[in-house]
Amino acid sequence: MTQSAPDNANIEGYARPAVTVDALLFTIRDEKLQLALIKRGIEPHKGSWAIPGGFVRMDEELEEAARREIEEETGVRDVFLEQLYTFGGLGRDPRTRVITIVYFALVPGEHLILRADTDASDASWFDVDDLPALAFDHASIVRVGLERLKNKIENSHIAYGLLPARFRLSELQRVYEIILGRALDKRNFRKRVLALGLVEATDKYSSGAHRPAQLFRWKKRRAKTF
Repeated sequence: MTQSAPDNANIEGYARPAVTVDALLFTIRDEKLQLALIKRGIEPHKGSWAIPGGFVRMDEELEEAARREIEEETGVRDVFLEQLYTFGGLGRDPRTRVITIVYFALVPGEHLILRADTDASDASWFDVDDLPALAFDHASIVRVGLERLKNKIENSHIAYGLLPARFRLSELQRVYEIILGRALDKRNFRKRVLALGLVEATDKYSSGAHRPAQLFRWKKRRAKTF
């Protein structure tokens, strides 16, 4: 027999877990895949590194909360977010039962300076292969995020935020190689990317010290998806 949902008169008898949002902000700096972390300025885990995030307010949508927390704790604004997963393991937060909705994004990091604020005492980029010990269950969250990122990079627009409006295919290939952690065959890469229809050629060519190469651009992304 299916149990019916509680009506308003009975809802007071049900516990209310807290809801948070966390954000995995990946970038490429110095030819390495890096992740934005904040140092917690409050307990629990004061002084430990963690991914940016915080509690959802009663009057805001989940993605709105994620954007607010990202800006408050790192200074980063206007990122294109995708929802990753919901984590709700028992005991993941010593204060109370906390369920978190995690978002992730790729952002341009070469000229992006992180700025800690609110309950974060510091913010910095870390190589994903050399992360410090993380608070809560954030190490597990990072592992899931990296797996999703590598799975999506080969057939999606997820690298959109890492490249200029027009780019060489060799630049795009290098982004893929850094994220996947392996070298790719130039001819096969070009054939696959064009076959997927993610990018299109422009009538512009690169200039400078290198041999001129045709420039490409992303085809229009569908709303709210990579």
